[in-house]
Amino acid sequence: MMTTATSHCSQSARVSIIGAGNVGSTLGQRLVEKNLADVVLLDIQPGRPKGLALDLIEARGVERHDRTIIGTDDYAHTQNSDLIVITAGIARKPGMSRDDLLKINANIVVNVVKQAIAQSPNAIILMVTNPLDVMTYLAWEAADIPPRQVLGMAGVLDAARFGTFIALELDVSIMDVNAMVLGGHGDLMVPLPRYSTVSGIPITELMDELTIERLVERTRNGGAEIVSLMQAGSAYFAPASSACAMVESILYDRARILPAAVYLNGEYGLSDIFIGVPACLGRSGISQVLELDLLEAEQIALHNSATAIRKSIEAAKALLGGCQT
Repeated sequence: MMTTATSHCSQSARVSIIGAGNVGSTLGQRLVEKNLADVVLLDIQPGRPKGLALDLIEARGVERHDRTIIGTDDYAHTQNSDLIVITAGIARKPGMSRDDLLKINANIVVNVVKQAIAQSPNAIILMVTNPLDVMTYLAWEAADIPPRQVLGMAGVLDAARFGTFIALELDVSIMDVNAMVLGGHGDLMVPLPRYSTVSGIPITELMDELTIERLVERTRNGGAEIVSLMQAGSAYFAPASSACAMVESILYDRARILPAAVYLNGEYGLSDIFIGVPACLGRSGISQVLELDLLEAEQIALHNSATAIRKSIEAAKALLGGCQT
């Protein structure tokens, strides 16, 4: 059984969100109220996605859109999705690192990706579940699709946090701030002050080194700061907005250059890994990876981040191998 609403857009884009927690449900709301796509919300708790879908349907009378919203626990209802967003998994709790999530979420991600891609073999997969870079790699292997069709969300979120802290520090409009962040999502992310600007002016010309380092550290700990404040739960408004921006660029072929966890095949001296770098997002997924000219220290930091991700990937693979029967 499912809860659904009809749509006047027979050829509209279709996004399936696997995991109807705070991030998934907020993303679903963003997509339909921005009139970007029809949405399927899927969760193992059948009542939750159905209730959320009904609530979102009833909001249409105020929001004035005609997007279809489906709440379900049946993967058959995700068939022919253009894009599959994976938010399923447990969220961090106070004192828990992203790597602490590895054992539980690796199993969940591989399972849901296999079921979802079976219904929509041509879909693009957007990973939101943490630890992000590792889960994106596992999703790619589980889906067995070209790497350009798989990407992870975190770079947009990390850059948004960095940009927000820059705007607050300088007391300027966020509209004029563009931030760039490379590397893994977490403690080993690599914010790039040289490529982070206010109206085209690098922040290295607007702040001293100690101020920049303070903002960089706050960015690295952005998720943990929210977890610590909330006590029960983690960030979801900014992650949902970040995923929404990526979905829009892909579905509407915007060709936006956004930092995302993408597959590298020699770029930045790295291969066979998903890690955050600037990439062009369009209808086919990742059409281009942009290779920035990095300073030696930045290159080392990126490679250190990659080393940590590789260790976690190997740990996850060993874990999954031990779980197989």
